[in-house]
Amino acid sequence: MNNFNHYYDSETIRQVISVIVINEHNALSRIVGLFSARGYNIDSLTVAPITGSEYSRMTIVTTGDKRVIDQIVKQLNKLIPVLKVNEHKSVIEKETVLIKIPINQPISDVEVIARAYNGHIQNVTDDAIVISATDEPHRIANFTNIMINRFNPLEIVKSGVVAMER
Repeated sequence: MNNFNHYYDSETIRQVISVIVINEHNALSRIVGLFSARGYNIDSLTVAPITGSEYSRMTIVTTGDKRVIDQIVKQLNKLIPVLKVNEHKSVIEKETVLIKIPINQPISDVEVIARAYNGHIQNVTDDAIVISATDEPHRIANFTNIMINRFNPLEIVKSGVVAMER
């Protein structure tokens, strides 16, 4: 029996992909255009220049079955500004969230919950408290849900995922 025919018969997976690109003005649009043209979804995208070089690192989180992930990687490798594509298998992932809640909330409760998720109170004004937290994406999702249910935030801003191979 050959199992090769069943290689793509798999469930949807979440994949973190790092892409090293030449830092030029249209690199991001080419990457996003590739996903858009083929109907693939980008769950998270972060881009930053690599210090001391002319390159940037894009960290993309996407979902799909093995066939879709393979197609994404193959298509990324064909793009001109792309130097390297890395499908991460064992990574450390971090995400940051900023949450603004009304000032009428008990600060001690807010601070205790924030600390449980590696967070801190960043700013307090006459109207609002701004909290930040940086942690693994599933913990940030849990933190955000708790804050929404308990404190009715005025605004929530999340970064994309950044990842590094272990």
